[in-house]
Amino acid sequence: MMKKILITLLLTMSLVGFAQEDTTENKKSNIQTYTPSKLLSSGQWDIKWFNNLYTETKDLFGPNGKKQDIPRNTFFTSTLDVFTGISANSKLNVGLLLEFRSNVVGGRDALDVFKFDGETNSARSGLTSFAPAIKFNPIKGVGNFTIQTAFHIPLIDNETENGVYLDQKGFIFQNRFFYDYSFSGGKWQLFSELNSEYNFGKKEDSFANNSVRLTPGVFLSYFPSSKFTVLGLIQHSQLIDAGNDFSQDFTALGGGLKYQLTDVLNVETLYTGFVRGNDTGLGQSFNIGLRALF
Repeated sequence: MMKKILITLLLTMSLVGFAQEDTTENKKSNIQTYTPSKLLSSGQWDIKWFNNLYTETKDLFGPNGKKQDIPRNTFFTSTLDVFTGISANSKLNVGLLLEFRSNVVGGRDALDVFKFDGETNSARSGLTSFAPAIKFNPIKGVGNFTIQTAFHIPLIDNETENGVYLDQKGFIFQNRFFYDYSFSGGKWQLFSELNSEYNFGKKEDSFANNSVRLTPGVFLSYFPSSKFTVLGLIQHSQLIDAGNDFSQDFTALGGGLKYQLTDVLNVETLYTGFVRGNDTGLGQSFNIGLRALF
């Protein structure tokens, strides 16, 4: 069902994107100009609402890491990122990140995450963390390389209640490194990211505490017009054990679309499939986001 909805949406947006003529060839849209590598000028605002639904029916937690079937588990994450520029030379942005989660386990339907019913032994939901953040350009003369630093503060008392996991309980110090490169007259764009997280806390409080997670990713975008882009991606995530007797890794491949709806608002859709991993689920994620920049 989720696949059919996403495919219909992608096809509709594709037709719209190709049907509209780009009447402003020399003017770049926000989806071309304001990648995550681009900082805001003083007084500008960037508000992004991004939604991720991950669902799995297989994992690699079995004996010797063999793939096995499991009852469906679904994890929905909704994030709101708000940034504004505070320097005239576009060198520093400040922001706030909010994260809401809704999870259902034990074979429940994937769309049950939107019921928010809190059913004992199968569902949990709530606002799980917030993070003050800054974004800055560390190298003068390289404006398309930026770093985003955030400190995530948990808002939950227990990671797991009645057998249902909601989110990590510990504090997280996060640094994301962004770089993009445009070529072929702006028709193609290569974007890369390295996300690094250090998880604080006592190891008995969380499977991830006292560990480091590294997640590199590469995104290749093609712009048929300034208002429309098609992209492909590859991401890898590695949780490095730091005395907690647990490590994890997975690799995902995917693709998506972005479309500039108005001068201010754009929409993004994304699909990823988890193709390999160790001590992890092998599911797929469906994503949609709205971004307003003014």
